Amino acid sequence: MTVTIDGSAGVTTNSGAVYNGLITGTAVTLTTQTAVDFTSIPSWVKRISVIISGLTSSSTSGILVQIGSTTFTTSGYLGSAVELRATPSATAFTAGFGISGSPVAGNLIYGIMTISNITGNTWVSSVSFGGSTAVYAYAGGGRLALSGVLDRVRLTTVNGTDTFTAGSVNIMYE
Repeated sequence: MTVTIDGSAGVTTNSGAVYNGLITGTAVTLTTQTAVDFTSIPSWVKRISVIISGLTSSSTSGILVQIGSTTFTTSGYLGSAVELRATPSATAFTAGFGISGSPVAGNLIYGIMTISNITGNTWVSSVSFGGSTAVYAYAGGGRLALSGVLDRVRLTTVNGTDTFTAGSVNIMYE
């Protein structure tokens, strides 16, 4: 690949695309949503950060992130997340990249999930979150091979019906 640095705000590659560094989405305030979708992610993206501040939900359904190509992929994920507390609890996730298996309703969660392209259309995730109401920490990781180029990210719950009741979510990608 040929990269040209011309002193402007971006860098032009031999494909003609201009790279301006980290791109930030628009933060979404969580009030009564069952899912928050970020779509139209450019095909050149290799890493996405899902940033969560003060998220809480109406119940105890697990919290996860789904990715997709044209539509969201809801199965085939490999990985798990663990809630670090007095009695740790691990959960395997197959419907998305897991953040928390059984959060405490009303617990405020803060942190970042990083989703990185490892090769082709295969993506891996890494999770690091903390809770402030119930003093928990959340860690985990996963893998998914998409059928096409990633173009969307969704924050939702395992059952898909619990609502987010507070906090905000945003993405950054590069």
